[in-house]
Amino acid sequence: MPSIPQPLVPDDDGGADASAASALAAFSAGTAGPGEVVAALSGARLLVPVVALLIGSEVGEHGLRQEKESEMALPKLVGKDGREAVLAFTGTEPLRRWRPDARPIQATVPQVCRAAAQEKAAAVVVDVAGPVPFVIEGGVLAAFAAVESGTLDELAAGVPGITVARMAEAPGDAGAPRRRRFGWPRRGRG
Repeated sequence: MPSIPQPLVPDDDGGADASAASALAAFSAGTAGPGEVVAALSGARLLVPVVALLIGSEVGEHGLRQEKESEMALPKLVGKDGREAVLAFTGTEPLRRWRPDARPIQATVPQVCRAAAQEKAAAVVVDVAGPVPFVIEGGVLAAFAAVESGTLDELAAGVPGITVARMAEAPGDAGAPRRRRFGWPRRGRG
């Protein structure tokens, strides 16, 4: 039997992360660039909407059509050029602006970007109905998706301009206490 995942933030009140809201407002005012917004969003909880999708109906005893079966679906935005985007929201208020009947699911930016990559979407649109819409696409989308999926080496090989850095133990140092080494000579006493 599948289990229901635990929420990322159990006592979540649905409000937007303060640093994400501040970065988006500064971006809208022209005092911050996209890098600052991406940095703020990278540590924030986002809400991904799910909506009920009617897949079957029937005519009831009073002659009215009624729902028989429905399932929950992840809605996607389709641009004029045909590209698709996954939607995410900084809080419940921006989600309600877009669609009041959508149900929020907590997710991290890497999780949302991985879902977008799996859905073959070209972007993630944050707060599509405002207050400040923001798009994550291209190499940034690929980088976040790779972080979530653990495919950083494939990302470094496939996306120009991406460098992957790793920290590793020096050979023979595993478990040994680290000593400080300074790059300048010591002065003697006296």
